[in-house]
Amino acid sequence: MTQSLLAKVLEESLAELDRQGRRKGAERAITGLVPAEGNLGPRCYLAGFGPRKFLRMNSNSYLGLSLHPRVIAAEEEAVRAYGAGPGAVRFISGTHAPHLRLEAQLAGFHGREAAMIFSAAYAAVMGVIPPLVTEETMVLSDALNHNSIINALRLARPAGKLVYNHLDLADLESKLESCAGKAKRLLVVSDGVFSMRGDQAPLAGIVELCRKYREQFEEGIVTVVDDSHGVGACGESGRGVEESAGGRADILVATLGKALGVNGGYVAAAGPVIDYLRETSPFYVYSNPITPSEAAAAGAALAVLDSSEGRERLARLRGLSELFRTGLTRAGFEVLAGGHPIVPLLVRDTGKTAALVRHLFNHNVLVTGLNYPVVPRGDEEIRFQINADHTEADLDYVLQVLAEFSG
Repeated sequence: MTQSLLAKVLEESLAELDRQGRRKGAERAITGLVPAEGNLGPRCYLAGFGPRKFLRMNSNSYLGLSLHPRVIAAEEEAVRAYGAGPGAVRFISGTHAPHLRLEAQLAGFHGREAAMIFSAAYAAVMGVIPPLVTEETMVLSDALNHNSIINALRLARPAGKLVYNHLDLADLESKLESCAGKAKRLLVVSDGVFSMRGDQAPLAGIVELCRKYREQFEEGIVTVVDDSHGVGACGESGRGVEESAGGRADILVATLGKALGVNGGYVAAAGPVIDYLRETSPFYVYSNPITPSEAAAAGAALAVLDSSEGRERLARLRGLSELFRTGLTRAGFEVLAGGHPIVPLLVRDTGKTAALVRHLFNHNVLVTGLNYPVVPRGDEEIRFQINADHTEADLDYVLQVLAEFSG
């Protein structure tokens, strides 16, 4: 097929995305940041919008650590010491001292024997699940698991895969029973915090059910949790859903690119698991790691999180999230209950969701609208994400703008 013929086919596919309302379109580029000033939090400039200052209500940087002086200083110092990039994959000559220090920090923070870092959390999920799946492995997966888990299971091709109803322990147990005798190994895979809704997996209940049925599988039951939205946002000390909901996953995957404010993903587990993944995970073996300077910055961010300052930021984040939820409810909007800084405003209509996103943008507020098929039809929403560097005045302003919406 020539390039012109391919272009025609792809243009037709893009046109179909337009008809379905699924096309994301051109990305808006941030051209600069405005530090917090007075009673207002940070703002940003966007390409093509001149001096307008925008409030980001759609950032994953829950603790505001991407702007922390210690994090920035650590990255600047490391880039001067090690250069701008790693120069190779880990097993050749791409491993630098900051990578090893960060992996030791992450293992200690999560109380695991070992940890390893990936180029991204998506790569971590894709790199962890397939090597653990054999021809005699079955998998149980929550119905609302992230796209990375869905694609990892497609790549893994287990002997069987069952999807249990979202957060439904009774359905999980029913499916656990149905898997008995059909495989040597069973993986139970779940998000820790679900990114579209901000709700949490009932991890303690999941772990208890797996303990109940593990003797029915020759190689046991392995729990895998991707807590990318939970670490640094849930729990008194920011250790994620394991701290806030109880329970302990066998294998914990998370990110450096959300609450820690840097870049990359990681997995923490028992020593033999990590040793095995270093040898077998193609997303680790054949891909460059994050840069040494990013690893140093992530280590500095983790040190802030694991300190009194981190606990203060977490407490502030919880307070602001509750304040915003309460404000939305009082204004008559439908929101999902919860304590996570993801605050979904349920609109339940595609056109109205798009109109509300435009209204907020016209008033210099950046939000993310989620429509079908990203969310089920009828669950269309605006996903607000609270950060610790927001202020009460910021949230009051957003609530005022929402109150003025007449669509």
